[in-house]
Amino acid sequence: MFSNRSRKRILGITAVITLLVCSVVFSLAEVLMPQTGKKILKKDKLYVDASHADEGYVMVKPPKTKTRLKFTVETGGTKLQYDVDGTWSKAEKGKDFYEVIPLQLGRTNYTLTLWKQVDGKKYGKIGQVKVAANMEDELRCFLYPNQYVNYTEKSPCVQKAIELCKGITDQEKIFSTIRSFVLKYFQYDFIKSVTVAGSSGMLPDIQGCWDKRMGICQDLSAVTCAMLRSQGVPARLIIGQLGSGTVHAWVLAVVNGKDVFFDPTAELNASNKSETYTTLRWY
Repeated sequence: MFSNRSRKRILGITAVITLLVCSVVFSLAEVLMPQTGKKILKKDKLYVDASHADEGYVMVKPPKTKTRLKFTVETGGTKLQYDVDGTWSKAEKGKDFYEVIPLQLGRTNYTLTLWKQVDGKKYGKIGQVKVAANMEDELRCFLYPNQYVNYTEKSPCVQKAIELCKGITDQEKIFSTIRSFVLKYFQYDFIKSVTVAGSSGMLPDIQGCWDKRMGICQDLSAVTCAMLRSQGVPARLIIGQLGSGTVHAWVLAVVNGKDVFFDPTAELNASNKSETYTTLRWY
């Protein structure tokens, strides 16, 4: 038999454990993740889950093929192009593989097209659908992961953001906390910048950057975006060009309703802070 004091102690410990578990579950639940749904659009070889277009993203399931595939998102004369993996090499065993594609051009109608390589740089259309994105909040897409800012609620950078920002509700404080962490613990990878010079179609490597605590401009910016998004701060990964002509990547977050510029590469003294910036596209 337990004494009253023992019972109270056990109940107290149980309450603390329950509170900690609930805290973790609550934090994870706040990390917005793409979900499949019932609004499926099919045309020829193209399969798009548009259930959450009003949240700012679609999910594309490419046909299984070893031939190279490209996916384009077009509206109002602007066209964004993505490579999609028809080998499903990233898919878990027994599960379908989806690419998460943002609808980052706002509340409008989009034309989504799947292309298959015919010869060299020539691609033929193998499916096309139209999607209306009636999103109430055009920044919503910058709170979800996508092909360029690719993470899950279990990603180490997300878990660290949860830890760092526990109890913080002000976006400015969240931004400054994550910014300080990135600048304190990460470095610019000069070796990688040389070895990948001239590469095209290369996606940011969030996990590799986290593991090594270093990366090139797009890696550092994607890690920052992932951490901010997981904590409810909309963050765009910007791909653009510096005045010197160098292709570059940086972060444009929306903090308490205002755009806030952050270039981890420049802050880590790997590029000139006085450079001019030209935006080409954003994810």
